[in-house]
Amino acid sequence: MDKKIQKQLKNNLEKERLKLTKDLKSFAKKDPKIKSNWLTRFPFFGSSNSHGDEDAEEREEYENLLPIEHSLETRLKDINIALDKIKKNKYGICEKCKKEIELERLKIVPEAKICLECSKENDK
Repeated sequence: MDKKIQKQLKNNLEKERLKLTKDLKSFAKKDPKIKSNWLTRFPFFGSSNSHGDEDAEEREEYENLLPIEHSLETRLKDINIALDKIKKNKYGICEKCKKEIELERLKIVPEAKICLECSKENDK
């Protein structure tokens, strides 16, 4: 892969990592036990003598945030893996067939782990 293109993809990955981290920090905190794990904070809307409605709203908000946290956390992990591969000079290689991942695919999904061909086989 051309070094200039790889540098551009690396910059895109780093920008996306910062954005995802900022998004996660808005409603979650890093798990002190597991480095790459995030924990959604339970929202607190009311006072210590809150009513049942506020408790239900807090639970609903928390339950709505859990899948968002999972999705952002998963994407962040994939981006960190891609950045690590760049450091190790293994970026852009399909984990299944070991061929180069298409540049167009990497431009759209820079954290892609497999090529388009292998991706289509997974979807079958």
